[in-house]
This record gives sequence, structure tokens and C-alpha cells, in this order.
Amino acid sequence: MFSSTWNFIKRHKRKFIFTGVFVGGVYLLGKYAQRKIQEIQEREAAEYIAQARRQFHFESNQRTCNMTVLSMLPTLREAIIHHLNSDSLTSLLKTNSSVFQHRPANKLEIWEDLKIISFTRSIVAIYSTCMLVVLLRVQLNIIGGYLYLDNSVIKNGTTPLAPPDVQQQYLSSIQHLLGEGLIELITVVKKAVQEVLGPVSLKQCLSLQDLEQQLTHIRQEIQDGCASSKHKSLSWYMMPDEENTLASQACGLTENDVTTIKLLNETRDLLESPDFSTVFSTCLTRGFARFLDNMAEFFRPSQGDSTVCSPPETSVLSPVSLPLAKIIPIINGQIHSICSEIPSHFVQDLLLIDQVKEFAANVYETFSTPHELQK
Repeated sequence: MFSSTWNFIKRHKRKFIFTGVFVGGVYLLGKYAQRKIQEIQEREAAEYIAQARRQFHFESNQRTCNMTVLSMLPTLREAIIHHLNSDSLTSLLKTNSSVFQHRPANKLEIWEDLKIISFTRSIVAIYSTCMLVVLLRVQLNIIGGYLYLDNSVIKNGTTPLAPPDVQQQYLSSIQHLLGEGLIELITVVKKAVQEVLGPVSLKQCLSLQDLEQQLTHIRQEIQDGCASSKHKSLSWYMMPDEENTLASQACGLTENDVTTIKLLNETRDLLESPDFSTVFSTCLTRGFARFLDNMAEFFRPSQGDSTVCSPPETSVLSPVSLPLAKIIPIINGQIHSICSEIPSHFVQDLLLIDQVKEFAANVYETFSTPHELQK
């Protein structure tokens, strides 16, 4: 019996060897495939966790951006009011009414000054608030990308990409917008307001549509004024020229100084990019639209108001018009709505613009990716 079995095995030896090799190969291949599948699953799980961690960090960073904007608006508002103070003019108009009866020219002159200052400070408030929103979005997402890498990717005792001293030095550059940049912006805006509204009589009636047209003309004058000035783009009002930044730190540069200058140069490149210009233009358009929405509340007809310029009887649907002299005090007070630390419709509109969110996400993505920062 055993001899016949042995003879059977010998006759089919090659088949048994092939079958054994095949079965063994299939087993090893299955083990290899199982191990590879497990590695892929572990890698995908790690990537998912890393992506989730980065997404959480990004969203947390955007909340920080929003809170930082709100916290800085009172400082911005006070700076604008300081440089464009209308209180002294309004006080003169209130307290010297008897004097003006004998010198009406003086009263007219004060009203003309108040007209220019009121429009200038509201328009400066719109521009500078938009600048504050987008600039902080850029700065805090650059820093956020560096911090993500410091905390999640680049470890093993290496030097941090954004140590606390660098963060503080870099973020302090926002003071340019609140200082020299703001002063220069006021100069450009005031000149544009004077050019457009200077010839407009205080008695002239303006509808909301007329007001919108005047603001459009002023915006165009501002754009032209920036193009013809020594500062060729609006980005300068947010960050000084590269030469000034480097010259002020030309001697005794520390490692942190070099890192800060690198951050400032990267920020400047972003501020001068076409994408940033598009985002900032979108913010301005939304800001002026919200400003006009706020003004619309004062252009509703009310019975018995003799200062309202009545439209022709045949034009029942004609918009309400107001004398410019009555519009001026309303414009003058809008800064408190625009630069409000309490979340207002104006600021919320800017913070929720989709293009701003997308731009912030792109900045964060760029600066939280290791290979980008090693270039």
C-alpha cells in the first residue's frame, strides 16, 4: 500500500512541487498584500488625523483673526477721530449762532470744513477697516502656518520657525496702518473729497443714488491719487516700503530680526499680488454697500419734514432727497458704526466675505506646508 502511494507521488512529483510552490506563493502574497493594505490604512488614518488637526487649527486661527479685528477697531476709530476731529466745528456752530447772524460767511466756511471732514473720516474709516481686516487675515494666517509646523511637523529640537519674539515683532508692524499709513491715507482721501464735493452746494439736494454716485467718483479719485503719488499701491498704507524696513534694522541684526524681515517680505509679496487686490476691492465694494444701507435709513420719507426735498408729484416712486447740509451730520456719525468693537453689520459683512475666507485658507495652506517654507 505504501509502495503504491510512494510510486504515485514519484510519478506526480512535479505537480506536487508546483502545487506547493503555488500555494506557498499565494500564502506569502496574501500576507504581503495584507501588510500593504494595513500600511495604507494606517497612512490614510494618519493623514486624516493630520488634516483634521490642521483644519481645527485653521478654524481656531480664523476666530482669533475675527477677535483681533474687533479688539483693534476702537484704536483705529480713535486715531481717525484724532486726525479728523469735527467736534470743534460742531461746537462752533452750536455756540456762536448769534455771531453768525452778523458774519454769515464765517458760518458757511465752517460748514464747508465740516463737509470735507465728515465725508473724509467716514471714507477713511471704510478703507482702513477693510485694510485692517485683510491685513490681519494675511499676517495671522502666515503666523498660524508657522505655528502649525512648529507644533505638529518640525520638532526634534530644531529652532522654531516663529518664536514668540518674532511673532511680537512681526505683528507690531500693524502699527504702520494705525500711524504713518493712516495719515497718508487721510491726505489722499481728503484731497479726493475736496475735488468731488468741494463744488457741491450745501443746499443741493441729494438722493441716495446721488450719494452713491458721489462716493463712486471719490473712490476713483482716491485710486488715481494713489497711482500718481510716490506710493503706487494701497498696500503701502498697510506696510512700509521694504527699503525702510531694512534700513531701520541695518545694523546688528539678530537671528530673530532676520526671520521677522523674511516674514515682512513674504507679507509684502502677498499684499502686492493680484489675488490680494481682488480680495481688497471686494471688501471695499461690500463696505461701501453696507455704508449706503446704513445711510438709507435716513432717506425714508417722514410726514411734516420740511427739510426733505419733495419729488415732483408725477414721480411718486422717486427717491427721497435731502439737502447736503442735513446729510453731513449723518455722515459724520457713521464712523461709530463702521469702527465698532461690538460686532456690527458692517464688520460682520467684511469678516464673512467668501473671497476673504478663501484667500485666508490659501495663505494658511501655503505657510503650513513644510516644503513651501524650506524654499
